[in-house]
Amino acid sequence: MGRDWRRRFVDSSLRTRVLVFVLAGFFVAAAPAYYAFNLIVESTVVKLGTLFAEKQILFDRYRGLGALMREVSLAETLARSPVIRDWAFDENDPARMRRGIAELEHYREAFADHSYFFVVNASGNYYFNDAANSHAGSQFSYQLDPHDPADQWYYSTIALGQGCHLNVNNDLNLQVTKVWMNCVVREGQNVLGMVGTGVDLTSFIREVVDIPQVGVQSMFVDHSGAVQAHRDPRLVDFHSLTKSIAAKNTVFALLDRPEDREALRAMMDAVTSPEVVVKSSFMDIEGKHMLVGVGYLDRLGWYNISVMDVDAIIDRQLFLPIGLLLAVLMGTAALLAAWLFKRQVLDRLAHVERSVLQVRQGQSRITDIDPGADEIGRLSRAFAEMAGAVGDKREMLEAMVRERTMELEAMAYRDPLTGIANRRGFVLAFDDARQQAASARPGVLVVDLDQFKQVNDTYGHHAGDQVVVEAARRIGALLRPQDACARWGGDEFIMLIAQCDGETLEAVANRVRQAIGDVPFRIDGQYDISVAASVGGTLAAPGDEIDDVVDLADAALYRAKGAGRNQVVLLGPRPGRSGVSRQDKAAASAKR
Repeated sequence: MGRDWRRRFVDSSLRTRVLVFVLAGFFVAAAPAYYAFNLIVESTVVKLGTLFAEKQILFDRYRGLGALMREVSLAETLARSPVIRDWAFDENDPARMRRGIAELEHYREAFADHSYFFVVNASGNYYFNDAANSHAGSQFSYQLDPHDPADQWYYSTIALGQGCHLNVNNDLNLQVTKVWMNCVVREGQNVLGMVGTGVDLTSFIREVVDIPQVGVQSMFVDHSGAVQAHRDPRLVDFHSLTKSIAAKNTVFALLDRPEDREALRAMMDAVTSPEVVVKSSFMDIEGKHMLVGVGYLDRLGWYNISVMDVDAIIDRQLFLPIGLLLAVLMGTAALLAAWLFKRQVLDRLAHVERSVLQVRQGQSRITDIDPGADEIGRLSRAFAEMAGAVGDKREMLEAMVRERTMELEAMAYRDPLTGIANRRGFVLAFDDARQQAASARPGVLVVDLDQFKQVNDTYGHHAGDQVVVEAARRIGALLRPQDACARWGGDEFIMLIAQCDGETLEAVANRVRQAIGDVPFRIDGQYDISVAASVGGTLAAPGDEIDDVVDLADAALYRAKGAGRNQVVLLGPRPGRSGVSRQDKAAASAKR
């Protein structure tokens, strides 16, 4: 029907004159129409590119977190190990060294790289073992020299303060290049040393950075802008902790214009705020206008930066059919050209643009889709499908983030050996109990396995771990749903008995002591170990702080051990005070 209508239109002389007029009007309107079309295409491309940049940054962010966060968390836990601290206090003590090496080897099996290092600050001695266990029995590698530039990474890191710090370093002594997690071991303000592990830089780049995606380059940089991970190894800044700013390979050197460098620094400063997740802007790199997106990995202290060639990602030829449609609409009739142009092109493109804005605002399901069968309709449906795909990707990423968050929370509040709560988890349970029953008096019991060191010394740490796990199971079997139990130290447990009195607390304490001492512990299904337990406890008054309650329970435990062990001692608050007497505080401190 359309072809017959056009044939009749051409055959008519009036229609011919109108066609000539329309053609003249077409040429007059061609220039502004062409400009308007390019403006719309450019705006759509920029908005689509910006949306893609934000999603790419989030994708790189969670890939980076997933690759390194577990290693950082394990290294942090190792830095807080009492065994490592004891060894650092007296490095030459054979027993402490043996326990320290055992602890390091235990964590070596857990690290993804199956390697570790430990530096004792007092001596500068560097201990190391790798995945091949090639340093077994001779973990000592060398002694750090404060005057050796190759060792300045250590002294620069301890100057940064407590916590873990990441650094890409080429260790000349060990002949390895890795992303190192350097965790400072402290006792108060005193630096005892440093522990950590590494992730092979080549595998990290292959798995996280070198993703085969057309038009996209991803990199990770530190706060100074020094490149820590890039698919091009020539751009990676090794030993960045010990270099001056002028000597570093920074991301700012890739930008052509000084104003772009200032803008990138402002974007990096902005994303460190919790309210800003992603920032993106167009910048000139090697003479080409590129879209640069920036995100911040707060737990790692790195920025993930994606450089995107929008022209390579979004083919502008996709908009060519729309331009042809504009030309056809402009040539049909002079009087209807403006109305048809607005109705059939601009209005519908504006609808697509609104859809882009809706997607950018977080809506991933577009229900109002253009039903037309022409290019704009196909573009609308294609964009709706793309938005749905982006939404599915976002939901998948959110699910991954939720899963990872749950794993991190479990690592933060659970003891990895026994599976019960750790100190942080017990503090949370104590606060919850106090909020749920402000007038109740919960009881706190501190349980310590007597002569547990002899178990470790006689049967080994593996047997000791089995005893700790079985003790946690036996204690947990005695608890009610509203009670809580946590591992307070190596062989020490703490229990929260909700809404109880002194008789109930004493009865529970005796059941715990009997549950541990009456039945020997079966080790590896081969031999039995008899272990006794001392229990100290107290009732918490409404409003008591957890530190005061625990100190009083610790003092009671100390008295139980002083009375010959395998005893139960309960203490009450001192008159006129909500905490512990000076004598009991001293006793609790001495026990620790």
